[in-house]
Amino acid sequence: MLIAIAGALIISTSAPLVRLAEVTPATSAFFRCAYAVPPMLVLAWLERRRLGPLTGRPRRLAWVAGLTFAFDLLFWHHTIDYVGAGLATVLGNLQVFIVAFAAWALFRERPSTPLMIATPVVFGGVVLISGVFDSAAYGADPALGVLTGVATSISYAAFLLLMKAGSGRAAGPLAHATVVATLAIAALSPLFGGASFVPQWPAHGWLLLLALGPQVLGWLLITYSLPRQPAVLTALLLLVQPVTTVVLSAVTLGERPSALQLAGCAVVVLGVLYGSRRGQAGRATREQDEQVPNTSTV
Repeated sequence: MLIAIAGALIISTSAPLVRLAEVTPATSAFFRCAYAVPPMLVLAWLERRRLGPLTGRPRRLAWVAGLTFAFDLLFWHHTIDYVGAGLATVLGNLQVFIVAFAAWALFRERPSTPLMIATPVVFGGVVLISGVFDSAAYGADPALGVLTGVATSISYAAFLLLMKAGSGRAAGPLAHATVVATLAIAALSPLFGGASFVPQWPAHGWLLLLALGPQVLGWLLITYSLPRQPAVLTALLLLVQPVTTVVLSAVTLGERPSALQLAGCAVVVLGVLYGSRRGQAGRATREQDEQVPNTSTV
């Protein structure tokens, strides 16, 4: 759980770094992946030396995950333009509900009662953070931002589930997914406002930091944790992102959340703590219960 939280905290710097780069959404989406490819290939090579090549179904799943990640980034970077870094991160993390029901259907991971209780509580916090109850909506086009934010959540949920269904490795699948995402973003960029492929300073200093920090280190930690815990729990933990991003956006970009949005941050944190702690306890209890009959029948 701590690894997932660390990854989520690192990834929470993504939106502020995108805003600081001040480039088009397709440009920032492309270079955050392109700059991440070389270190990811090195890490994947080191992993391959220990575990062998990534082949067959896990590799194909990583390729499909890369395509969904491309759509995730393209939609999300547009959402940042429409509603700001903090609210865009909130809208991009609504995947918790998609993951919860998809994981139930695909992986037979029936959510525990406390986790299901925590989910609507967290959603309530997300709604407060979004500012829908505030008289003055923040952002250039909040309505369009909601649409691209929902599209981001759907793509993000697909990416998480595909990575979870893979080999259980960290570097190899993420390297394959990053390469595919880079190529897909380049091909799709004309449909998303176009991208500039000529590096400029200081914009690309921020993009390089975005690639090495959230894209490489943050997602390595998240990818490592995905197969080792229920998918819905990982998605719930990733909701730490909007809380941290709202704070960072206020400090670095001057985005000022309202009192209701700050209350939403507190609700999200409490919901994540309750859902993850009780969920782990429930899983440990189930594992102990499964061991008891086996011991008694020996």
